[in-house]
Amino acid sequence: MVLFVFLLITEVLSLAALKEIIRPRSKSLFFLAVIIHVVLSLWLWRLLFEVVTYDQAFDKPRHIWLLMNLAGTIAAVFVPRLIIIITHFTGKLIRIRKGGNLKWLSVTGLSIAFLMFTVIAFGTLHGRFNFRTENVELKIKGLAKDLEGLKIVQISDLHLATFYNHPKTLQKVMHDIDDLKPDLILNTGDFATYGWQEFGRDDTILAKAKSRYGNYAVLGNHDFGTYDPFFTEADRDNNVLNIIHLVRSSGYNVLIDTSMVVKINNARIGLIGIITKGRHPDILHGNLTKALAVLDSVDLKILLSHDPNQWEEDVVGKTDIDITLSGHTHGMQMGIYTKWFKWSPSKYFYPHWSGLFREGRQVQYVNRGLGVLAIPFRIWMPPEVTVITLRSE
Repeated sequence: MVLFVFLLITEVLSLAALKEIIRPRSKSLFFLAVIIHVVLSLWLWRLLFEVVTYDQAFDKPRHIWLLMNLAGTIAAVFVPRLIIIITHFTGKLIRIRKGGNLKWLSVTGLSIAFLMFTVIAFGTLHGRFNFRTENVELKIKGLAKDLEGLKIVQISDLHLATFYNHPKTLQKVMHDIDDLKPDLILNTGDFATYGWQEFGRDDTILAKAKSRYGNYAVLGNHDFGTYDPFFTEADRDNNVLNIIHLVRSSGYNVLIDTSMVVKINNARIGLIGIITKGRHPDILHGNLTKALAVLDSVDLKILLSHDPNQWEEDVVGKTDIDITLSGHTHGMQMGIYTKWFKWSPSKYFYPHWSGLFREGRQVQYVNRGLGVLAIPFRIWMPPEVTVITLRSE
């Protein structure tokens, strides 16, 4: 109800502000602004109406799509309008005795609002599907001869509702991964955002990406139904069983606090998979000690751990795990990502938020994810497929 009132007020005030800022300069430009204003309003109110009247399961992909798009539209439409209102009417308040408004303040507010809308729109229409393949050559001291040149593809954080209405986009990504002819495909979790129904029939699409020695995955914290506000404990238990079934249907071996040995000619890779539960800052990790205990002697140990913070907490300097692969952060879906400079607000929560990290002989790679969460855009933080090639040092 509060949101409804705020939206209604901003509708009226932002239109009044546009009239006073633009119409004196150009009637045709004001007419165009009104058309755009009405179209955006219709889209916003339609989304709000559908979310409020939605009466099916919370974790249906369409519902999650609606929630994300409503959040994105509020960020792209409501917030810029609020900026216009605040700057314009603050100027009028300052000039209340003389009349009129501070034109420079109104124009500044309008410019900021337009820039914000443009950036979010670009991040929604282009940024979230601007998939980038990151090629990483990983040098390992004492690497077994049969593992030289081994190609590992890591993907993470699919959040499958991202691809609602875009199944062909997901298909293309899977086909592109398959065309890489990977030796291993390793997925570090968060297939879903709220629950198992988000999968729809996407398991049939994910299964199109195959590797020579098998696909392996762990579950991320979202896969446990933590964020569905209507799940009971029994619902969460059932959700995990369904998620595991669907991940397996997607072509993956699911590692739940356990390990497996993958034989590659005369070499042996130990794959360790740890589950991740909870929500920030109370993230819970699975039993790494238990997973390592069942692993015999191998030539290389690779850990799949959804949460990158686990590396510092439980892995580096405390185990003999060679490579840890993580995801989870999404690079907070916004920041600066260039060849020369990388920054994201995610770094203040996850020091290892993206890329390669090394301490001694142990390394970690953090993948930025393929999907989006909560808001349907990525601003200068492209989704990622990682291709890791092993080389002897």
